[in-house]
Amino acid sequence: MKLTSPSFKNNQPIPKKYAFGATDPVNHISLSDNWNPAFAWTGVPAGTRSLVLICHDPDVPVKPDDVNQEGREVPASLPRVDFYHWILVDLPTTATGIKECEYSNKVTARGKSTAYCPSGVRQGLNNYTDWFAGDKGMEGKYFGYDGPCPPWNDSIIHHYVFTLYALDTEKCPVDGDFGGVEVLSAIEPHILDQASITGTYTLNPRVNLTGMT
Repeated sequence: MKLTSPSFKNNQPIPKKYAFGATDPVNHISLSDNWNPAFAWTGVPAGTRSLVLICHDPDVPVKPDDVNQEGREVPASLPRVDFYHWILVDLPTTATGIKECEYSNKVTARGKSTAYCPSGVRQGLNNYTDWFAGDKGMEGKYFGYDGPCPPWNDSIIHHYVFTLYALDTEKCPVDGDFGGVEVLSAIEPHILDQASITGTYTLNPRVNLTGMT
């Protein structure tokens, strides 16, 4: 199975229109277009009954102490954890791709309101749900796609891994509100094949100049 994207090349920077946050010369971060990237896939194995697409960033710092703080930088040595940006389940086997902006075309304060799509695809909660908890202007349930917005003072480039899973079950065995961890646990015994593509992103101008093209 092969997963590709016309929106960015593997292991290359993700354009800012697909990000939640963009670099701002005054405030460090401003809201970006937050379009979902486009994808195409081939080679889905025989016996596949549904598909799942998950995007996660494995480079999120475990401690928020230095995050987005003036005069400080998030050290590269800090342990990192997964942050899930997109969980789509019950994609039909008739699908061969996802269109740009099909699931997201802007930042929605308090999150997109529904887990269900007209095509029957279900959307999981991404980790902005946790990030904005307690923020009166932004807290809510963030379903579907919300793109990159790494700390503007992080010393490393963040990687966004989009993985497509081919399953032997027509319906992903999760119910209610679910996130990336729950889906990965539920689909583990049902995976027939998988394929990934990775994009990179940073909001740190210093890292951008020295570490990206």
